[in-house]
Amino acid sequence: MEDEVYEKYKLAGSIAANAREFGKELIKSGLSYLDIVNKIESKILNDGAGLAFPVNISVNDIAAHFSPRHNDRLIFQKRDVVKLDIGAHIDGYIADTALTIEVESNLNNDLIKASTDALDIAVNLMKPGVNLTELGAAVQKTITSYGYKPIDNLTGHSMQRYLLHAGVSVPSVANTANNSILKAGDVLAIEPFATTGAGHVISGEGSNIYLCKNSINLGLIRDSRSKLLFDKVKKEFKTLPFAQRWFEKQFSNSEIVLRKLSFLGLLKHYPQLIDAKKGVVSQAEHTVILTEEGCEIIT
Repeated sequence: MEDEVYEKYKLAGSIAANAREFGKELIKSGLSYLDIVNKIESKILNDGAGLAFPVNISVNDIAAHFSPRHNDRLIFQKRDVVKLDIGAHIDGYIADTALTIEVESNLNNDLIKASTDALDIAVNLMKPGVNLTELGAAVQKTITSYGYKPIDNLTGHSMQRYLLHAGVSVPSVANTANNSILKAGDVLAIEPFATTGAGHVISGEGSNIYLCKNSINLGLIRDSRSKLLFDKVKKEFKTLPFAQRWFEKQFSNSEIVLRKLSFLGLLKHYPQLIDAKKGVVSQAEHTVILTEEGCEIIT
């Protein structure tokens, strides 16, 4: 990895980590999701990074993929188990990090510890050439030792410039189908999830998070206004996920336009990912850069 790229990753990681800790202190019962994410995203931008994806606030049985709308009125409740997932980038070089807190309660301390300990185990094992099946097995063993289940269909992921999911998956279970060979310089987000429920997520309602898809269908669309709008959206958000509330600021009439562009196959609307048995979910996540000897945590 070139020194300039490395320094950009390091800066993105520092900004993301600071935003994560900043957000952790903000979350209190009675406060709104929307106010919290706006403050965290503003801090990332003010600290000099871009937003790699909308700040995710996933509560209780929602494992991942929820961010409030521009007019959202949801508020935190005491004993909510909140996954705060944050991404920052410098010139497209991404850092992705997450933690879990329980609002003004400690009933789920062991559940939270299960995912954080599993993350520590995975980081200690991560190095070039690592057997990801064995790494997943170690994560699984750690989480099950607490009496919980790892989520088998949520994984960590490799990242490249302006690409949040770059092809390599980092499992939380012993997955023999994963035979990727990692090398020094690879950048990965490691994110074990632990749950009191099924250990498997299903798709729920929309997350209010979108992504511009490869525009292979664009030539088949006769609506010139939709084509023009999609070009503007892609120029604004590029290949990174964006929030409905960001879209509303830029383009207005978000509900109709987003629905239409999604129907035309130009946008992906991420679903909420929910434990299949409505179990409570915890998450912990760091971004690492692989070195010759192991890996370096940048978040």
